[in-house]
Amino acid sequence: MRPESPDFREMPIAIIGGSGFIGSNLADSLLSDGELVLVIDNLSRPGVEQNLEWLTQKHGSRLTIEIADIRDAEALAPLVARSKAVFHFAAQTAVTTSLVRPDEDFDVNLRGTFNVLEAARRSGKRTPVVFASTNKVYGRLADLAMREEDGRYAPRDAAIHAHGIDETRGLDFCTPYGCSKGAADQYVLDYAKSYDLPTAVLRMSCIYGPRQFGTEDQGWVAHFLLSAFSDRPITIYGDGKQVRDILHVADAVAAYRAVLDRIEEISGQAFNLGGGPQNAVSLRMLLKEIRDITKRDVSIRYDRERTGDQPFFVADTRAIEALGWKAHVPWQNGIRDLADWLQRHRLDPHPEPARYVA
Repeated sequence: MRPESPDFREMPIAIIGGSGFIGSNLADSLLSDGELVLVIDNLSRPGVEQNLEWLTQKHGSRLTIEIADIRDAEALAPLVARSKAVFHFAAQTAVTTSLVRPDEDFDVNLRGTFNVLEAARRSGKRTPVVFASTNKVYGRLADLAMREEDGRYAPRDAAIHAHGIDETRGLDFCTPYGCSKGAADQYVLDYAKSYDLPTAVLRMSCIYGPRQFGTEDQGWVAHFLLSAFSDRPITIYGDGKQVRDILHVADAVAAYRAVLDRIEEISGQAFNLGGGPQNAVSLRMLLKEIRDITKRDVSIRYDRERTGDQPFFVADTRAIEALGWKAHVPWQNGIRDLADWLQRHRLDPHPEPARYVA
């Protein structure tokens, strides 16, 4: 993203959903580098006020906070119009909630994203929009043949085993959450084609790290740690052999910034974002690591597999690595970092179920 004038440089970068986990970490990174940041949020998720208090205390007047909901197009438009770029993290984040309230899921994830895009388009400034999507846009991946390897699932396809799933994989929306995020993902990409709006999409795997308010439905790495620290049982849906490539939030923030820095040349593209094969862990592997960290005998309960759950997802990150990005935090180090942060801050281990931010 190239500065065009002194006025442009004094415009803030908007982070919609900026009081949340990834948004607040991104805000801190940008503010620390001298950027002005505008956080747009409706504060609907319990506990996120703590993130805004932290940002305000650390950065003061370089941070502006506006309480607004992305479903309110009239309130959103002038905020986007005064921003030089937009990161869009606001979402209803839980598959379980989407199955119970598909109408709310649709309004927040799809209608809300449409409002963001329209606000950027009507600003008349070609305002860049970088959208936080999800690996759920690829569906359950039921066609991938699996085998068990060291007590976890592994794909039989040699290329996927070596590198993970890349962006050429066909989309296959499953569950209302997958549909709303997937449709929003496609709208964001289309606005680059139809309206020449600089946009990009990051399809995220599992991001974890400090400032995460983990619940059973979303932010499960933090949820596992919080449950262990509070001696509460952890429920595993399925057999625990499911594999995810977990990525520390510091690396995720660096990826979002790399995309914005190159937005003009990569506009209209989607990137898979995760820890890659080197950070691929099964739920059972993670629980063993948590036992080692906490020195506690974590109680595990098993329940039936959840609708739309993927037995395996590891992101092929070679496309985003071509932008100069790389995951630097090994998952074992990252889990210990999160555990240390949780112990220092002792966040409520039993927050309300995940809803949406902004």
